[in-house]
Amino acid sequence: MANFDQELDASGLNCPLPILRAKKSLAGMDAGQVLHIIATDPGSVKDFEAFAKQTGNELMESKEEGGKFVFLIKKN
Repeated sequence: MANFDQELDASGLNCPLPILRAKKSLAGMDAGQVLHIIATDPGSVKDFEAFAKQTGNELMESKEEGGKFVFLIKKN
């Protein structure tokens, strides 16, 4: 498991809430810090890929674990 600085549990939230919460969390973080996100919305996989491209943040990891989707985003 990679190291991360902050965790966001967006389980049970549907698009676009996981992205909006992630955006808010990242806004309060320093460059180079990593946000660990847990989501249950299958749409969040594509959403976070697009979000990373649009914002220039790095999507370090995107995987499914026991029906949950786990993401690691590094703030640039």
